[in-house]
Amino acid sequence: MKRLGRGAAEFLAIAEDLRHHDIELELLTGPLQGVYDPSGHGAALFAFFAGMAESEREYIREKSLEGQASARERGRHGGHPKVVDDDMADYARALRTQGVTVPQIARKLVIPSGKNKGEHPSVATVYRLLAEAKASDDTDE
Repeated sequence: MKRLGRGAAEFLAIAEDLRHHDIELELLTGPLQGVYDPSGHGAALFAFFAGMAESEREYIREKSLEGQASARERGRHGGHPKVVDDDMADYARALRTQGVTVPQIARKLVIPSGKNKGEHPSVATVYRLLAEAKASDDTDE
């Protein structure tokens, strides 16, 4: 069930694909051992599996959200640590106002700490940094 689909919609789409290609499901072991046709009597079994897949998906989602909330309460916020500090951001904005291109700005900046210490941020990081600065300037006006 976990390998066939992560939710009812996906599982039912797989069942429809099997039905379209006249493929039957064969359970090799367990109490439901046998061959099931998704367009015949096996349709009820596929519907049951779809419901169980959706239930499992929702359970995993709830547990993940609980884990994230618990981590937040302990001061852990997840995600990657920021590679750009406020001084770097100010310098990047100043260079951009002087007409320096974003790739040139990325080559001038150096990450001050963390596992990438001493390396340059990516061009995408600089674009994101400048976009965030522009967005905050627009809301201040």
